[in-house]
Order: sequence, then structure tokens, then C-alpha cells
Amino acid sequence: MRLPDTPVAFLGPEGTFTALAASAAAPDRSRLPLTTIPDVVDVVRSGEVQIGVVPIENSIEGAVNLTLDTLAFGDPGVYIRSEITVPITMNLLARPGVELDTLKEVRSHVMAIPQCREWLNTNLPDIHLRTTASTARAAEEAAESDGTIAALGTTMAAERFGLDVLVPDIHDFDGNTTRFVSLGRRMTGPTGADKTSMVIFLGEDRPGLLMQVLDEFASRGINLVKIESRPTKQKLGEYCMFIDAHGHITEARMAEALRSVHRHVDEVKILGSYARADGVEDAKELADSEDAYAGAGLWFRQLLDRIE
Repeated sequence: MRLPDTPVAFLGPEGTFTALAASAAAPDRSRLPLTTIPDVVDVVRSGEVQIGVVPIENSIEGAVNLTLDTLAFGDPGVYIRSEITVPITMNLLARPGVELDTLKEVRSHVMAIPQCREWLNTNLPDIHLRTTASTARAAEEAAESDGTIAALGTTMAAERFGLDVLVPDIHDFDGNTTRFVSLGRRMTGPTGADKTSMVIFLGEDRPGLLMQVLDEFASRGINLVKIESRPTKQKLGEYCMFIDAHGHITEARMAEALRSVHRHVDEVKILGSYARADGVEDAKELADSEDAYAGAGLWFRQLLDRIE
């Protein structure tokens, strides 16, 4: 079913890496830049737009905690529909004619600055670092400055705001990549190469609880590709678990695992079940195939038919 042609909301302004991800997620739609990640989630939840795009994980800095918290602790009704991976190239942007030794401050998004920390410490050890709402906002502020402020951002932002790329490719590690997710009010169907994201609220702590949860997936041959804890924000020392697992909730083995996990814990909140960006179908042992689960179900129903 085709969604109505409303704009795709994204963490703006134009010139951010999220803008590139939004273009990839919905190339035929106009774009609606918003100031914060919660703003993007809210317009999707309210139905003002059908698609929103936000960053969720970087290969250097890890999870975007604001995205995780907004999805986990906000009102229900928003789900991950797809994931988009974007190679990240950080550049030092400044007004034309500016030299490194005239800079006093470098600005960028809170996730961008640590990706370049070693380069900054080596080449600009005394520089003042300041976070902004986005890489593009930092570029805009650098363009409006007296030339003593630089930004970390994209070449697209440099072009948009009339800046020079003072130094290209200054991130500390090769292969720098950010994973973005598109959001909607409904989940998508299975493709055969899927991922399910969830947050598990464990509840009352007891020995072996986490092992019980993980074993429900392991015993069914479900590969967990991410396990991360975050505070529940209720009391000190209480954590919830963010888990990404290969497979779709419509698959018998995933459905059975989720039902079993639900028995052990306070709450299981599904953040989305969606196609993997790499498109690689998860390898399954014969015993974990859909046919194997269907055969087991048929066998058990026949067994029950023999009861008077």
C-alpha cells in the first residue's frame, strides 16, 4: 500500500547526514527539516507526516541515546520501518580565506565531535569545542561568524552555506558509518532478510534473569546483533535492555521467543520489525526453519486430537 505523499520529516536543517538518509529513504518526497529528534517522532506519531528519519547508531560513537530513549519511553504508535546506512565523512568547514591558526572554536553535533577527537587534539589542541543541534546548524553558525569559528560537517553543508572545506576527511577511523531509521505508524511485512528491534524492561531483579531472556533467543537459533543497556529513568541501578535480533515478528521462531521472553519480564516493547539494510537473509538451521515450526505445530495438534 502506497503511503500518502506527505513530506518526509528529518533531523535538519538541510545539509545534515540525516538529510542524505531521508533522501535515500524517500527519494520521491519533499523533505521537512525539524530541529530535534523528538520533534521528528512527534509529527510521525500525530499523523502529520507518514515517514520520519532519525539517526540511531554510529560505528565510532555507538548508539544515539536520544533516539533510543524517545522511542522506548515515549508514547506508543511509532515503529521503525526500515534502516539506512550512510558512510560518514567529516570535514572541517570554515569561511573562505580562514586559516587553521586563526580558529578559536569548532562546532558540531554532539555525536560528530567525538568522531574527530584525535585529529582535533593533535591539530587544534587548544580549540574550544561547542555542540549544536546538527552538523548543518554548526555550518550555518560558522558562516555567520567572524571567521574564528569552524564546523564539522558535510560538503553539502559547505556548499549550502558558502564555506570552504578547510581540511577534508578528519574523522579518526576509517569505515565511519551511521545507521539511520525511517519511522512510521505501522510496521512493515517480512522480506526474508529482516531485523526486529525491541526494548525489554526486566522488572524485579533476580539471579539468572538476563540469561533466561537471552536463552529464549539462542535456543531458537535467533542471532542477536545488538544488546545494550540503558537506565529506565525510574531509579538508580535499574536498567532496560535494547536488543536487535535477526528475523521478523511474523516468523514462528521469533513469535515463540517473544512470547516466552514476555513471561519472564515486566514488559517487551517492540520498536519495529523491518528489512535489514544489507539485505542478507539470516542463515537458519533446519530445526529453526518455518517448515520445522509448522511441522511441529501440526504434530502437536494431531496429538491433542487423540484426547477424549
